[in-house]
This record gives sequence, C-alpha cells and structure tokens, in this order.
Amino acid sequence: MRRIVLAAPALPFVALPSGAEANALVRVDRATQAMNVSVDGAPVYQAGLDGRRGFGTPARTFHPQRMAARWFSTVYYNAPVPHAIFFHDGYAISGSYDIARLGGPASHGCIRVHPSAAAALFGIVQRERMQNTTIVVH
Repeated sequence: MRRIVLAAPALPFVALPSGAEANALVRVDRATQAMNVSVDGAPVYQAGLDGRRGFGTPARTFHPQRMAARWFSTVYYNAPVPHAIFFHDGYAISGSYDIARLGGPASHGCIRVHPSAAAALFGIVQRERMQNTTIVVH
C-alpha cells in the first residue's frame, strides 16, 4: 500500500449536526503538503503531510471506492491500516499506529493520519456517504 504521511491534526474534527446528508470534501495539496476536510463548505479538519520523494499520490478528483474499519496491508508485512478509505487502485486515506513517523517522509502514496483522525474522517464519510464525498489531490 502506498502512503503519504500526515502530521497530527492542526484543527480537531468538530461535531456536525445530524440529519440530512451533506457533501464532504477532502483536499490534498501536494505542493503545500496539506490536507483540508470540509462538510458543506464548513472547515472541519486540516493537517500537514509529507510524502516520500519519488512516491506520489495521483493528482485528480476521486470518490471513495470502498471503506474498511479494519484492514491489513498485503504489501507491507500485514501492517494494520485502521479506518481505511480507498479511493484509487489501492491508494487510501487511513490511520497509522506508527505515530512516531507521522509528519516525516515515510509515505508511498497513500494518505496516512493519526488513528483518531482516521476514525473521525471515516465517520464523516460513513454519515455523508461515499457518493457525497469528494477527494481532490492536486
């Protein structure tokens, strides 16, 4: 599994009112190494990220293809990949228990975040639905 490493969140996830479905937007900016999450235009989360040189996340617009609360990497020694949101050919936004390496260049293309941030984002995507979630990598 490829990874982009995200540092701990700069803003915590905020509780959103329950009710009607909204549109969730996850923007990953490779140039500034930042990820921002908003729901119906309201900022919910932002984090810095550091990708490993030579291993980039494809730049385009995606929608989640599948989600797994518990996943284990078949490429990287069965490493746990909690709260994975897969969006393109094995690329995912997921949690990582290798917290000491978050914020450093360890990624092979996926977007890796603190486990609590991954769980919160997973919950947002579940609530708002995959078809209402857009992931933009630029």
